[in-house]
Amino acid sequence: MDQTDTPPAPRLSETAALLRHRPYMLFWAAKFTSVLAIQIQAIAIAWQVYALARLTSGVRESAFIVGMIGLAQFVALLALTLNAGETADRHDRRRIMMISLMVEVLCAGGLFLLARAGHPQLWPIIAIALVFGGARAFFSPASGAMGPMLVPQELLPKAIAWNSLAWQSASIFGPAIGGILCAVSAQTAYAGALILFSVSILLLTLIRANTQPVLQPGSRAELIKEGLVYVWTNKIVLGAISLDLFAVLLGGATALLPVFAKDVLHVGPEGFGILRTAPAIGASAVAILLAFVSIRRRAGLFMFVSVAIFGLATIVFGLSKLLWLSVAALAVLGAADMVSVYIRQTLVQIVTPDVMRGRVSAVSGLFIGASNELGEFESGVAARLLGPVGAAVFGGVGAIIVTGLWASWFPALRKADRLA
Repeated sequence: MDQTDTPPAPRLSETAALLRHRPYMLFWAAKFTSVLAIQIQAIAIAWQVYALARLTSGVRESAFIVGMIGLAQFVALLALTLNAGETADRHDRRRIMMISLMVEVLCAGGLFLLARAGHPQLWPIIAIALVFGGARAFFSPASGAMGPMLVPQELLPKAIAWNSLAWQSASIFGPAIGGILCAVSAQTAYAGALILFSVSILLLTLIRANTQPVLQPGSRAELIKEGLVYVWTNKIVLGAISLDLFAVLLGGATALLPVFAKDVLHVGPEGFGILRTAPAIGASAVAILLAFVSIRRRAGLFMFVSVAIFGLATIVFGLSKLLWLSVAALAVLGAADMVSVYIRQTLVQIVTPDVMRGRVSAVSGLFIGASNELGEFESGVAARLLGPVGAAVFGGVGAIIVTGLWASWFPALRKADRLA
């Protein structure tokens, strides 16, 4: 047969092509194990702190103390994230991730020793949470900027979907495993987290790829300012990450799950693990779908609708007195949040050049940290004032209001069409 008659090689699907990138798959596995460890550790801290607080305080006061864990981590994020983003745009991103994970290993080890000592005071746990937040401040922008370096540009949306799948699947297994381990003892849960953080470090050492960004000229202050100006002037980026900030900040019902499990639904640590797993089940179902089927049109509209559904599901959860209904509401909440996260991350990564990804990821991480960790504190304060049910309903209504306001204030985001 003449060479000109040779049929072209079959074109790999985007998913198959992505799975052939060994450095990316090692990165994906490292992210999965690290998130699994974070989830197990978060379950153990929340349950242990709430149980310790209930020895001397009522339900509302104990819920407020659990919120202090989130505040401690947010303080570290707020103080370090912008410098961490600049660091991720100057230094080897894989090395930054590994150093951050080593600090997280030390934190898990410290929590293990405290739990083994019996009934520790609360302040050492809060102090370790502060250090852990600092490690995450550096880990988040480095990992957010490193992923796109390992795949071609045309596979970036698919890689983001798989990144979300790693996060959400770990968020399914993590709370379930954490609940089971907490039923044995808190120290068992912390030991499991320590092992998983170590595995994540090992996986990162196996990556053979260039993860050193192009060195940018200018001082640290100039680079940080450049990143902030870029986020402020790019209305799609600003609208996407600020929508997530305020919606999840107000609607963060998951921070109140220890309270609901123990004193509203009365389901104990096993039920707490089920409740923590429910949002990730819904999110993972959507993440699996998005890993194989992409959103082709009207991405901005899909994002706003998903945030509104997130708020509505939060209201249903807050009013529910039945475990199955609470689980269903949390699953819907997680599924809606997954759609929003996927669209937001894809839009932000696509419109951001690689030389800016560390700083933009840092700002995005700061917003996410505010919505999660500061959201835990907000939920604790709201629970102190309104009770846990009132706090959840208030947050859901707030998320719906934010959706309407952002749809009006950021028309470019609402009209965003293709994720390309």
